[in-house]
Amino acid sequence: MPNKKISKLKRQIVQASHFAGEGHVPSAFSVLDLLWVLYDRVLKFDAGRPNDVMLDRFVLSKGHASLALYAVLAEKGFFRPDNLDTFCKYDSALGGHPDCNKVPGVEASTGSLGHGFPIALGMALGSKIRQIENRIYCLIGDGECNEGTIWESALLAAHHQLSNLCCIVDHNHSTDRALELGDLAAKFQSFGWETLTIPGHDHEEINRALNHRHPSSPLLIVAETTKGYGVKRMENDPAWHHRAPNDREFKEILEELS
Repeated sequence: MPNKKISKLKRQIVQASHFAGEGHVPSAFSVLDLLWVLYDRVLKFDAGRPNDVMLDRFVLSKGHASLALYAVLAEKGFFRPDNLDTFCKYDSALGGHPDCNKVPGVEASTGSLGHGFPIALGMALGSKIRQIENRIYCLIGDGECNEGTIWESALLAAHHQLSNLCCIVDHNHSTDRALELGDLAAKFQSFGWETLTIPGHDHEEINRALNHRHPSSPLLIVAETTKGYGVKRMENDPAWHHRAPNDREFKEILEELS
């Protein structure tokens, strides 16, 4: 049976995209379960004190999945949920990619793929140097792993034994047509990371992985996901990558999500 909270957030995401005529809905659906479990059950945060250095941090390096992050942040009280309907409007803080100077709860402005992960690495290294007992989480896309900065960051994180850093790969295989990445877990492991591979829409498995203790190395979680998960017409269909539903599709998708 579908999770009622997830279904609600997906309806909000689809509505925001439909109103804007913009958005990467399938990418948002690919990562939504991961983000919800992270914010609902794992991450130490305070919507009233987002800049408290003692709190955990999350960086969405896969910035085009911003609608999923916005929906979760709104649900957790960082801003009003009805702000989602301003997505991509001229005077809205909620752009197609998240802006840390405009959106409460957004830790890094991302969108250029490969940039968020090294930012998260810097946060983790800074916390270690300052002996701050927090954790830094970062979500990257599998296609993003084509970027050299991903592997440079992986090497550096292992060298500094950043056990406070957890990287999640949204492995929805959307990049396979361009470049098959092979065994990502084995590759990160060869760089000195501890690795786990999980079904990326199973909330219990996600929770266990995010709470996994890794005392002497950074942790990589390869989350096997489906792009557009939960809406059959979108699932693994490249045509939906950056496309908003029209009026008829919007109504039909809402019915499916209900």
